[in-house]
Amino acid sequence: METASAAPYVIGYIPARERQIPVVSTHLSARDVRAGWKVRWDIGRMKFSVAPGLYAAGTPTDASPVLVTANYKLTFDALRKELSGIDAWILVLDTKGVNVWCAAGKGTFGTRELERRILAVRLDTVVSHRTIILPQLGAPGVSAHEVQEATGFRVKYGPVRAGDIPAYLAQNQKKDQRMRTIEFPLADRMAIAPAELQHAWPILLCVLVGSALLALPFAAGFAGRYLLAAVPLVGAILVGTLAFPALLPFLPFRAFSVKGALLGIVWGLLAAFVEGASPASTAAFALISAAMVAFIAMNFTGSSTYTCQPGATMEVRRGVVPMAVTLLVGIGLAVLARVIGL
Repeated sequence: METASAAPYVIGYIPARERQIPVVSTHLSARDVRAGWKVRWDIGRMKFSVAPGLYAAGTPTDASPVLVTANYKLTFDALRKELSGIDAWILVLDTKGVNVWCAAGKGTFGTRELERRILAVRLDTVVSHRTIILPQLGAPGVSAHEVQEATGFRVKYGPVRAGDIPAYLAQNQKKDQRMRTIEFPLADRMAIAPAELQHAWPILLCVLVGSALLALPFAAGFAGRYLLAAVPLVGAILVGTLAFPALLPFLPFRAFSVKGALLGIVWGLLAAFVEGASPASTAAFALISAAMVAFIAMNFTGSSTYTCQPGATMEVRRGVVPMAVTLLVGIGLAVLARVIGL
């Protein structure tokens, strides 16, 4: 974990009641951008956090607003880069390196942590007002009236997106409808695809090994048989990690696993048609692809605003067994098609 004293984004300190509060840069360096790109690919994700505590942007005074965020560095960076030319305090909660939306669902961006952090940084000695601004996506984890009772600070919920904070502050901390609206556009959906690609390598390994076994024996035609089995299934992984998030709003049904299963069936049938596969092989491709894409798609429930933590947990509990059965039936059909020639 990065610490405030060594963090490259700290550019100075402001004295506040016998202590030095770090001032953060509102410009993302090349190092910040590279680190963010790596985390998008799930490289170093579990250590990409900043030290919780109180920070300053610009030269805030006791009347400056207090913005609350998570200690996941991508979230922290998204906030500080929008504060160019703005004097504000940034209160960072210890969310265990998790973003605001997910941390609110897990309880780490929550009432008790917010209370502890306000008291720990002695916020009442830094600002003369008694208002803190939380991101709207953190609302599920926080009981505003309990925070006010415990700390004396009133909770206000700011915009959904950090990019709207300058306008929000300029409008005397008032939100319009656009600032309240939660969207999940294509760019946001595809931003999480690289990490899902990284997570899919065990599935890819199983596909490559399983395709090799189906293509046995090692004799004439092995390479052709191997490609006929592997290409559609590798394609199913790409469909789950890339096509699914791109098509998410347009796929029918509510459950991500069901959306993914439908997309997997379509892909399996299309791949079988292109290859001119037999009826049994066609069914095998459709079933295996359905199970694979459904499983990968289910992982996206924790990365979107389409569902909540209990909903994601329920979907996993209900979906694992049907996916496993579908996969096993599909594998069985693939073996029969290869051995018996159905």
